[in-house]
Amino acid sequence: MDIRSGAGYPASSLSNFTPHPFILDGVSINSMEGFLQSLKFDKFEQQIEVCQLVGIRAKMRGKNKRWWKYQILYWQGVELNRDSREYQALLDKAYWAMYEQNQGFRTALNSTQSAVLTHSIGKSNIRETVLTEAEFCSRLMKMRGAR
Repeated sequence: MDIRSGAGYPASSLSNFTPHPFILDGVSINSMEGFLQSLKFDKFEQQIEVCQLVGIRAKMRGKNKRWWKYQILYWQGVELNRDSREYQALLDKAYWAMYEQNQGFRTALNSTQSAVLTHSIGKSNIRETVLTEAEFCSRLMKMRGAR
C-alpha cells in the first residue's frame, strides 16, 4: 500500500501531510509534517509555529532550510545529529505520541492489517531527508496493532 496524500483511505490518512493533532513534550502539533519540518529550525519559538502547520504549508515552511549541509536538526533547543540514535529515538517518540493520542491515525493504521506499506515518493538517503521511506514505513508497520 503506497502511502501518499492523494491516495485513497487508509493510505492517504497515513500521510504525514494529514492533520493528526498530538502533543509531544508539551508542544501541540497539528501534523507529523509540521513536526518534521520544525526540526530544521534552531529557535524553539519557530519550531512551535511550524508545528501548527499542515500539509504543503508545513513542507514549504522548511523547504529552504539547509539543515543537510551540516546534518544537524533541533528539538527544543537541543542539537541532534541526523545520523544518531537520539534522533531516531525522537522520531519513535513522536510517532508513538501520534499513534496513542490520535484515534483517526490509529484507526487508519490498524485498518491496513498486514499490508506492506511503501512510500514511493519518499527519499532513501538520510543525508537528503529528515525521514526516509524506510524510517517512515518501518515505524508504521511496527506500531500497527501494538500497545
